[in-house]
Amino acid sequence: MSSRKKGMRIGILTAGGDCPGINAAIRGVGKTAILEYGMEVIGISSGFLGLINKEYYSMNEGDLSGILTHGGTILGTSREKPFKKKEGSNLKVDKPKLIKKHYEELGLHALVCIGGNGTQRTAALLAAEGLNVVGIPKTIDNDVWGTDVTFGFDSALWIATESIDRLHSTANSHKRIMVIEVMGHHAGWLALYSGVAGGGDLILLPEIPYEEKIIADYIEERANKKKPYSIVVVAEGILKPAKSTAASHIAEIIKTRTGLETRETILGYVQRGGSPSPMDRILATRYGASAVEFIAQEKFGVMVATIDNKIVDVPLKEVGDKLRLVPEDHSLIKKARKMDISFGDK
Repeated sequence: MSSRKKGMRIGILTAGGDCPGINAAIRGVGKTAILEYGMEVIGISSGFLGLINKEYYSMNEGDLSGILTHGGTILGTSREKPFKKKEGSNLKVDKPKLIKKHYEELGLHALVCIGGNGTQRTAALLAAEGLNVVGIPKTIDNDVWGTDVTFGFDSALWIATESIDRLHSTANSHKRIMVIEVMGHHAGWLALYSGVAGGGDLILLPEIPYEEKIIADYIEERANKKKPYSIVVVAEGILKPAKSTAASHIAEIIKTRTGLETRETILGYVQRGGSPSPMDRILATRYGASAVEFIAQEKFGVMVATIDNKIVDVPLKEVGDKLRLVPEDHSLIKKARKMDISFGDK
């Protein structure tokens, strides 16, 4: 144990949507802090709401036992954005000021914030207010800027790919077009990877504008080549009418323009639930342990990240307002096009 940092008190919270691997990250933070550095760990409930309402508890090693494989988060979460002013809200409550006050009253030396883009944005703003903050990126969308990968993505990829695998047999049996919608508001990483891994024929990403005629012509051409069914994988964030889902919109285009029997399936929240994959357990553990090492080094205002499989620190102020999107010339897209996988654009 490093006695140099013994007596430090660190807080940890999880914010935004849940995803597989959060508990593994909590465990990585807690065990490293307690066993290696003799730090006291304070678990903050329900994301930033816990700092606003002073809902917290002291965590011991026993609290971290058995949680590595569990989905969700033992700390709870919320989508509270303390710096966002809502119309009609009580403007007398200065939430950032309240968070800073409670941070100081708790005697925290540092705060670990586990979350996606919104959480890292808030963490950067709190760092600017003078709090010692370290961020850990998580999201199944894999769209946090500054890191090659977020934990949660691999688990969701397994779930999405297995679902597509299962739909192949139904599509083949009934000679149908199956449209499968996966998560991804702005970034199409999950659609791209699950689409390729699951043998998708047509993959639609938010980053690549599609044309309805190209989609219909491609599906009809496959039918004319006596290919009895097609698998279409779409990200939820593709361009579509406001009141329509991505899957229903694309399915309607195909039915209307080709007359072929088409069904849609929306995987939804099942992609975010359940036990994390082995790779996500490892990545989340690495992130959690590294966050504490940064704190011990007094390296604050940063997010833990991986670049070329090496742990690095990225300034939080550079992360918050950016998204990691799929480039149109991504190597996997190029390989997929050579195998006659369509992206609806050519």
